[in-house]
Amino acid sequence: MIAALAFYVFAAILIASAVMVVTSRNPVHSVLFLILAFFNAAALFLIAGAEFLAMILVIVYVGAVAVLFLFVVMMLDIDFAQLREGFQRYAPIGAVVGGILFLELVMVVGTWTFAPDAATLRVNPAPEGVTNVDALGRILYTDYIFLFQACGLILLVAMIGAIVLTLRERPGTRRQSIAAQIARAGSVSVRSVPLGAGLKEIGIARPPTPEEEKPREIEHHGHGGHH
Repeated sequence: MIAALAFYVFAAILIASAVMVVTSRNPVHSVLFLILAFFNAAALFLIAGAEFLAMILVIVYVGAVAVLFLFVVMMLDIDFAQLREGFQRYAPIGAVVGGILFLELVMVVGTWTFAPDAATLRVNPAPEGVTNVDALGRILYTDYIFLFQACGLILLVAMIGAIVLTLRERPGTRRQSIAAQIARAGSVSVRSVPLGAGLKEIGIARPPTPEEEKPREIEHHGHGGHH
């Protein structure tokens, strides 16, 4: 009874947060609602007994992906008012695409039926004392080891491709030369520079202050007496 009640509560919050992700006008709020949806989905996985998927959802998606989305949205200066200017112009095309997708979903749901032997199918129970994480690890690293490694290579290639595509050479950029630092002969001397002298004492002229840039007024002293 408690598990069923918790399932409906977490499922309702998950659906509401998913709707708010799409309908929220503020992109930061959308990402926060997405994080809430991930947490509720992880709770549903815990109720179903899949604690490994729940922890992966929290650690990978909430701890990395959603936080990355949040930082990108907060750091990029995007003019969302300008993005919404063409909404009415492209609304008919979007309505047609949405209608096609909705029709496909109706056709899929309408023709879907239970298999005759679906009620008799059961997942093979794990041996006594073996957790879900242990059983999943045995399956991944024995039966599906080559497919698992292939997925890792695909992700590695995708990561290298993203770095190559976004890498830009900027002329004049100063980079650290570790070899030159290691090959430096002698020691660095420490000099005492008076307070307020800047770097002029050691051969590097500091930029003038605003007070120094102002022209000084020439004082004229009269020879006559006071009137």
